[in-house]
Amino acid sequence: MPGYRIISSDNHIYEPADLWTSRIESKYRDRCPRIMPYQDCLIWVCDDTLWQSLSQGTNAGRRFDDPETIKNIDVFENVLPGSYIPEEYIKDMDIDGVDVGIIYPTVSFILYNHVRDSDLLTACFRVYNDWLGEFCSVNPRRMSAISAINLDNVQDGIEEMERCAKMGFKGAMITVYPPEGRRYNAPEYEPFWAAAQDMEMPLGLHAASNRWGSGEQFQGREIDRPAQLPNMEYGVRMSLADMIYGGVFERYPKLQVGSVEHELAWIRSFLDRLDFNYNQRGPNVIGYKYKDDMLPSDFFRRNVFVGFQEDSLGIRLRDLIGVDNLQWGSDYPHTETTFPRSQEILDEILSDCTEDEKARIAGANAARIYKV
Repeated sequence: MPGYRIISSDNHIYEPADLWTSRIESKYRDRCPRIMPYQDCLIWVCDDTLWQSLSQGTNAGRRFDDPETIKNIDVFENVLPGSYIPEEYIKDMDIDGVDVGIIYPTVSFILYNHVRDSDLLTACFRVYNDWLGEFCSVNPRRMSAISAINLDNVQDGIEEMERCAKMGFKGAMITVYPPEGRRYNAPEYEPFWAAAQDMEMPLGLHAASNRWGSGEQFQGREIDRPAQLPNMEYGVRMSLADMIYGGVFERYPKLQVGSVEHELAWIRSFLDRLDFNYNQRGPNVIGYKYKDDMLPSDFFRRNVFVGFQEDSLGIRLRDLIGVDNLQWGSDYPHTETTFPRSQEILDEILSDCTEDEKARIAGANAARIYKV
């Protein structure tokens, strides 16, 4: 065992098959996410649209032991019990050597892409948040919840974030890439940024959570557009640039926003381009002039945290990105998770780091941001 805490800043659960059909208000019961038969297996359906298989709950560890057995479609009986039973979740964390899991959804974040009806999306997230709060309450020292928030209506989003904060949630997930015309430099989000800062609620921009209408919907099925997979960070780059150039972090200096599951190496070039265009093109093009000679990269290093899984190149660039910004995550129980070999993989990726850097990247940075 290492001499420091290991906190997975990007763990997931897998939503139970009857989560929404058993809990959502009756007017949405025929439209909410549910599992239906499909090609001798099962698939999630919402509003009569086929949109996600069960593969992100059934393949954990197979890439190490027998990658040929990885399935793109499956049945719920093969979903890892630890991904939806809290006591089994803790057992899997123990197997993996993970002390604390910061928990994001699996099915729910794809709803950003597929549910056009904003009221339905809000209702689905409320059900999910209630269930996740119950899940994490079994062992709140080991499991920390991240709420799912719909910002189609900013005030509704604030109220749901406040409700979840009262339940002990440690952060909130918002769409990584909002719709055209409603990017994160828009004035309508100001009350939300203020509320998140006041509540000390970190905001996660998770991969594949693009909102419907962004122009870059993630389909949830790689076969539809495989080119999305190696370019997943496009949406988060756009959103962070909008926030930084729009002065969000100057107005809300304690606000913390995270790039979750987009890896690291791209950040070095991104920071260089942010500063170059700010310096060369000026406020007439960028639209904002910072006080106190601050640069865009200064706000990134102060206000943005970045989650990674296995980006060894990014770790070699850690001094240029910012060691205190980096947070490791296992992505349990998804197909690409490092479970059950997280300690082995972390040891290899962080082998050139000092002991202090290892401690910060493997757990201390996440502990500071999420207050766990």
